[in-house]
Amino acid sequence: MSTSANTEAVADAGSASPGRRCAACKNQRRKCAPDCILAPYFPASDPQRYACVQRVFGASNVARLLQSLPVQERAKAADTMAMEAQRRVEDPVYGCAGIVGSLQGEIRAVQCELARTQAQIAVHAAAARARPAVGARLNRHGHLCSSRVARGQLNRKEVTAILKVEST
Repeated sequence: MSTSANTEAVADAGSASPGRRCAACKNQRRKCAPDCILAPYFPASDPQRYACVQRVFGASNVARLLQSLPVQERAKAADTMAMEAQRRVEDPVYGCAGIVGSLQGEIRAVQCELARTQAQIAVHAAAARARPAVGARLNRHGHLCSSRVARGQLNRKEVTAILKVEST
């Protein structure tokens, strides 16, 4: 069961059941109040989730942040804090920023590869359009006559691209 599904299931059930403490109260060795702000988001069934959040952000900061948010946004905030805390425990220097940075690097690399591929497609398309039709005049080197360029059938970029392709 995912953490957000777990949080939603516990949030739907309300606060901690009578006689049962949430992970936060259990960690702090205190009685869980019926109106405990942390109970719906840090159930006793997942104490590691709260332990990471408490270690990174602190219990009072988490409770204060959740109280300052509207009720409908608290579950998402608790999930976000839990994920960030887990990442910071795994990678104390970068946390989630390390993952975001590596994903952005991958996006840039794929965008560059896409641009190169589009450029190659454009060159091949220009070369295909510029191939002489049957009966077209070629000069003594086997290239298209300059009269075709003068008539506007090919522009200079296409000619340059064709010459590059033919020379390779």
